[in-house]
Amino acid sequence: MKMLLRLIALLSAVLLVSSAPPTCYSRVLSLSKEITESFRDLQTSKAVDPCVEMLPRLYLDIHNYCVLAKLRDFVAYPRCERVLEVSALKEKARSLYTIMISYCRRDLVFLTDDCSALENPALFPAAPSIIQS
Repeated sequence: MKMLLRLIALLSAVLLVSSAPPTCYSRVLSLSKEITESFRDLQTSKAVDPCVEMLPRLYLDIHNYCVLAKLRDFVAYPRCERVLEVSALKEKARSLYTIMISYCRRDLVFLTDDCSALENPALFPAAPSIIQS
Protein backbone atom coordinates (compact mmCIF):
# COMPACT_ATOMS: atom_id res chain seq x y z
CA MET A 1 0.00 0.00 0.00
CA LYS A 2 2.82 2.41 0.86
CA MET A 3 4.45 1.60 -2.47
CA LEU A 4 1.23 2.48 -4.31
CA LEU A 5 0.95 5.81 -2.46
CA ARG A 6 4.56 6.65 -3.27
CA LEU A 7 3.97 5.84 -6.92
CA ILE A 8 0.88 8.05 -7.01
CA ALA A 9 2.78 10.88 -5.29
CA LEU A 10 5.65 10.54 -7.75
CA LEU A 11 3.31 10.58 -10.77
CA SER A 12 1.47 13.58 -9.37
CA ALA A 13 4.73 15.46 -8.93
CA VAL A 14 5.77 14.66 -12.51
CA LEU A 15 2.41 15.85 -13.86
CA LEU A 16 2.62 19.03 -11.82
CA VAL A 17 6.11 19.85 -13.09
CA SER A 18 5.28 19.10 -16.73
CA SER A 19 2.15 21.25 -16.64
CA ALA A 20 3.89 24.33 -15.26
CA PRO A 21 3.15 27.51 -17.21
CA PRO A 22 5.91 29.00 -19.33
CA THR A 23 8.21 31.45 -17.64
CA CYS A 24 8.29 35.11 -18.59
CA TYR A 25 11.63 34.57 -20.26
CA SER A 26 10.43 31.64 -22.37
CA ARG A 27 7.32 33.58 -23.41
CA VAL A 28 9.34 36.64 -24.42
CA LEU A 29 11.85 34.47 -26.27
CA SER A 30 9.20 32.58 -28.23
CA LEU A 31 7.21 35.73 -29.05
CA SER A 32 10.33 37.55 -30.26
CA LYS A 33 11.21 34.60 -32.47
CA GLU A 34 7.66 34.52 -33.84
CA ILE A 35 7.70 38.27 -34.58
CA THR A 36 11.12 38.11 -36.28
CA GLU A 37 10.00 35.20 -38.47
CA SER A 38 6.71 36.91 -39.36
CA PHE A 39 8.57 40.08 -40.32
CA ARG A 40 11.00 38.07 -42.46
CA ASP A 41 8.08 36.30 -44.16
CA LEU A 42 6.34 39.62 -44.76
CA GLN A 43 9.48 41.12 -46.32
CA THR A 44 9.93 38.15 -48.68
CA SER A 45 6.27 37.81 -49.65
CA LYS A 46 5.53 38.10 -53.35
CA ALA A 47 2.32 40.06 -52.74
CA VAL A 48 4.11 42.67 -50.68
CA ASP A 49 2.63 46.15 -50.47
CA PRO A 50 5.11 48.93 -51.37
CA CYS A 51 4.82 50.40 -47.87
CA VAL A 52 6.17 47.17 -46.36
CA GLU A 53 9.52 47.86 -47.97
CA MET A 54 9.68 51.14 -46.03
CA LEU A 55 9.06 49.57 -42.60
CA PRO A 56 11.89 49.86 -40.09
CA ARG A 57 13.97 46.69 -39.76
CA LEU A 58 12.65 44.34 -37.16
CA TYR A 59 15.35 42.07 -35.82
CA LEU A 60 14.75 41.31 -32.17
CA ASP A 61 17.32 40.18 -29.64
CA ILE A 62 15.69 40.21 -26.22
CA HIS A 63 19.11 40.20 -24.58
CA ASN A 64 19.86 43.63 -26.05
CA TYR A 65 18.46 46.60 -24.12
CA CYS A 66 17.94 48.51 -27.38
CA VAL A 67 15.18 46.08 -28.31
CA LEU A 68 12.75 48.16 -26.25
CA ALA A 69 13.37 51.25 -28.38
CA LYS A 70 13.21 49.10 -31.52
CA LEU A 71 9.77 47.79 -30.54
CA ARG A 72 8.51 51.31 -29.71
CA ASP A 73 9.70 52.63 -33.06
CA PHE A 74 8.13 49.78 -34.97
CA VAL A 75 4.75 50.05 -33.25
CA ALA A 76 4.71 53.84 -33.72
CA TYR A 77 5.57 53.67 -37.42
CA PRO A 78 2.70 55.58 -39.07
CA ARG A 79 2.47 53.79 -42.42
CA CYS A 80 1.03 50.49 -43.60
CA GLU A 81 -2.12 50.70 -41.48
CA ARG A 82 -4.12 49.24 -44.36
CA VAL A 83 -1.99 46.06 -44.59
CA LEU A 84 -3.52 43.48 -42.25
CA GLU A 85 -0.28 41.52 -41.82
CA VAL A 86 1.54 44.66 -40.69
CA SER A 87 -1.24 45.54 -38.26
CA ALA A 88 -1.09 42.03 -36.79
CA LEU A 89 2.68 42.26 -36.54
CA LYS A 90 2.45 45.64 -34.79
CA GLU A 91 -0.03 44.16 -32.32
CA LYS A 92 2.37 41.30 -31.52
CA ALA A 93 5.22 43.80 -31.12
CA ARG A 94 3.05 45.88 -28.78
CA SER A 95 2.29 42.75 -26.73
CA LEU A 96 5.97 41.84 -26.51
CA TYR A 97 6.87 45.37 -25.39
CA THR A 98 4.15 45.32 -22.73
CA ILE A 99 5.27 41.92 -21.45
CA MET A 100 8.90 43.04 -21.30
CA ILE A 101 8.34 46.34 -19.48
CA SER A 102 5.64 45.27 -17.07
CA TYR A 103 5.16 41.56 -16.46
CA CYS A 104 8.76 40.41 -16.92
CA ARG A 105 10.59 43.54 -15.91
CA ARG A 106 12.45 41.86 -13.05
CA ASP A 107 13.00 38.53 -14.83
CA LEU A 108 14.90 39.78 -17.88
CA VAL A 109 18.63 40.37 -18.03
CA PHE A 110 20.04 42.49 -20.83
CA LEU A 111 23.52 41.39 -21.83
CA THR A 112 24.24 44.33 -24.13
CA ASP A 113 22.98 47.71 -25.25
CA ASP A 114 24.49 47.63 -28.75
CA CYS A 115 21.82 49.24 -30.93
CA SER A 116 23.81 48.73 -34.12
CA ALA A 117 23.52 44.96 -33.60
CA LEU A 118 19.75 45.29 -34.04
CA GLU A 119 20.14 47.42 -37.15
CA ASN A 120 22.64 45.18 -38.93
CA PRO A 121 22.29 41.62 -37.62
CA ALA A 122 24.20 40.29 -40.65
CA LEU A 123 27.34 41.92 -39.25
CA PHE A 124 26.99 39.84 -36.12
CA PRO A 125 26.95 36.16 -37.15
CA ALA A 126 26.18 34.90 -33.64
CA ALA A 127 23.07 37.08 -33.30
CA PRO A 128 20.46 34.76 -34.91
CA SER A 129 21.39 31.89 -32.59
CA ILE A 130 20.34 34.02 -29.60
CA ILE A 131 16.72 33.85 -30.70
CA GLN A 132 16.72 30.05 -30.86
CA SER A 133 14.51 28.46 -28.24
